Amino acid sequence: MSWDLLGHEWAAALLKQHITHGDVRHAYLFSGAPGIGRRSLALAFAQAVNCQSPIAHGVPCGECRLCRLTEKMQHPDLSIVEADSEGGMLKVDQIRALQRSLMLSPYEAKFRVALLLNFQRANANAQNALLKTLEEAPKQVILLLTADSPDNLLPTIASRCEILRLRPVPIEKLQESLQTRWHYDPEKSALLAHLANGRTGLALRMAADPDLVEKRAAWVDELLRLLPLNIRERFAAAEPLTKNRDQLRLTLQTWLSVVRDLLLASNGQEGYLTNQDHADDIIALAKKLSAQHIVDLLNSVDHSLEILESNANLKLLLENLLLNIPQIK
Repeated sequence: MSWDLLGHEWAAALLKQHITHGDVRHAYLFSGAPGIGRRSLALAFAQAVNCQSPIAHGVPCGECRLCRLTEKMQHPDLSIVEADSEGGMLKVDQIRALQRSLMLSPYEAKFRVALLLNFQRANANAQNALLKTLEEAPKQVILLLTADSPDNLLPTIASRCEILRLRPVPIEKLQESLQTRWHYDPEKSALLAHLANGRTGLALRMAADPDLVEKRAAWVDELLRLLPLNIRERFAAAEPLTKNRDQLRLTLQTWLSVVRDLLLASNGQEGYLTNQDHADDIIALAKKLSAQHIVDLLNSVDHSLEILESNANLKLLLENLLLNIPQIK
């Protein structure tokens, strides 16, 4: 029986075994790219360990009060800890508040479950504060962490968790599922599967909110518009991007996907492009750039994303990136 999670059947099977054999760990870390299904897997596990009317060992009914409230992240025995804003930091005060709540006995569930989302955004003090709970977790507490990579957490945090590394679904399988399971037309399913790069959660978010697809397309168009401009024109045109850190992060992430597509196109792998709706532009552009230019551009955008997380000056960061992008007529 399934937890209804596309592409993570192996992880669900492992967690069900832990429940069935009474071998549930006190802490799990679900790692992988955003939109890959880390939170969905964690919530399904929280339902499975606490379901009041399980269909079978480790298989939640999905219908009882506990399952329904857990799915909505509203159950009193489920604590959610995350940064206050997109791209913000998770702070030590939030961990201390969590620790106080975990000292209480469960209200009605078998376990109190703490879900710490995007824990790579926890500052060093917050991560260190969680160590004590990881080392001496109360008997009826399960900690579920999500992060992009265990490497972005303190080694002492990762070493105290059971780590499940989630992988993207093959694009063809996701495309097929979007058609057969969620009933999207073939063209839309193909576009969403490629844009999401095999990440089911991201594909479904974009399907539910077409504005996300439109914004991504606009960010791709912005990069293509900047390429033929001189430096002064680029600085002026890109000025609005420096007004919002979260918006700039999403823009740069989209640009990074375009540069990766350039690498694929330059190697004749056009069928694997992420930005399929801009395939013609990307293929034409790849023919004008050397392999070294594309690699240098990839490194520049990736580096800009890294330093964006360190409260860098947005204007200087973007201008430095635009200086490193070759002018292409």
